[in-house]
Parts: sequence; C-alpha cells; structure tokens
Amino acid sequence: MKLKIFISCVFIVSSATSFAQFKIPQVLKEAANAIKPGSPTQTEIGDAIKEALEIGVSAGTDRLSLQNGFLGNSAIKLLFPPEARKVEKALRGIGMNKACDDFILSLNRAAELAANEAKPIFISAIKEMSVQDASNILLSDQKNAATSYFQRVTSKSLEAKFNPIIQGSLDKTQATKYWTDLSTAYNQIPLAGKVNTDLAA
Repeated sequence: MKLKIFISCVFIVSSATSFAQFKIPQVLKEAANAIKPGSPTQTEIGDAIKEALEIGVSAGTDRLSLQNGFLGNSAIKLLFPPEARKVEKALRGIGMNKACDDFILSLNRAAELAANEAKPIFISAIKEMSVQDASNILLSDQKNAATSYFQRVTSKSLEAKFNPIIQGSLDKTQATKYWTDLSTAYNQIPLAGKVNTDLAA
C-alpha cells in the first residue's frame, strides 16, 4: 500500500499551502504600503506573493507538526486510505474498533512527525518560482491555485525525499506494526480476499 506517498503528496501539500494562500492578500497589502509610493511593479508583486507563500508554508508546516496537528483537524485528519477501507469496515464489523482506532492514531502521529520535514522542499520551490507563476496564483479564480502549483513542481521531489522520512515516522509510531496486525486479521476472514500486510509496499 503506497501510504508514504498518500501522506506526503496529498495531505502535506494541500494543508501546508492552504495556510500560504490564505495569507497572500494580507502580505500583498503590507508589501504595497512598504515598498514604494504608488503602484508596485510586477516584480514587486511577485516577490510579495512569494513572501506570502513562504510565510504561509512555514506557519502551516509548523502547525501541522504539533501534536494533534493532523489528528485534531477534521479537514486533514488521516483515515484509512481508500484501498484499505474494506479492511476497516470488515474489522470494525467483528469488534476490532480499538485496533482500527490505534492505526488511525498512529498514522496521524506519523504525519505530524514528518510534516516539518516538508518545509525545505516547499521553500525551495517558492524561491525558484517565476514572477509569472506567482502572478498566476494571485489572479487565479481557483481557491487551490497555490496547492496545484506545489503539486505540479514538488510531487517528484516529495516522493523521493519523503519516502525515508515517512517510513521512519511510520515505524516510530508503530503504524507499520498496527497495519501488519490488522491486515493479517483481515486475511484470515473467510472469503474476504487478501491484502498486502506490508504498509510500505
């Protein structure tokens, strides 16, 4: 189950950049007042947007790395991945609620441990952002324009750099062990089919 990619490329990207995009208007207003009298240039606007994104990403990843940064936020709380929900449904049906809850807790603790490691990847992408890309984010009608940008330019970097980080976090919070126990129990249910017991596979 590609859970490492599931955590890093979906939840960390979308949640971190949501903080960044929220701060763009505030930072733009401050920049316009502080830079020079009159209308700011396109370059100045681009720099202001990049500053907003950097501030937002830093704040977002810092908040996510706190205890309950994921678990306490229903919008980004990690649950069983889609391909594993049949496992959860079947096991809860036979009374294994605590085991399922322990797995969910361990997933979110792993994400919280790994969240702060995303910051350098995002900051690097921001510094390399062109003025045109920055302007496109500001002018876009899409609420997730910043998220889409980061997904486009950092997905491969996240996957490569996050795999060992996520694996270490999953091991530290015992998510790997919990999944092995859950999947083994599921595989023993008659006619249920088989799932991979290796969380990192």
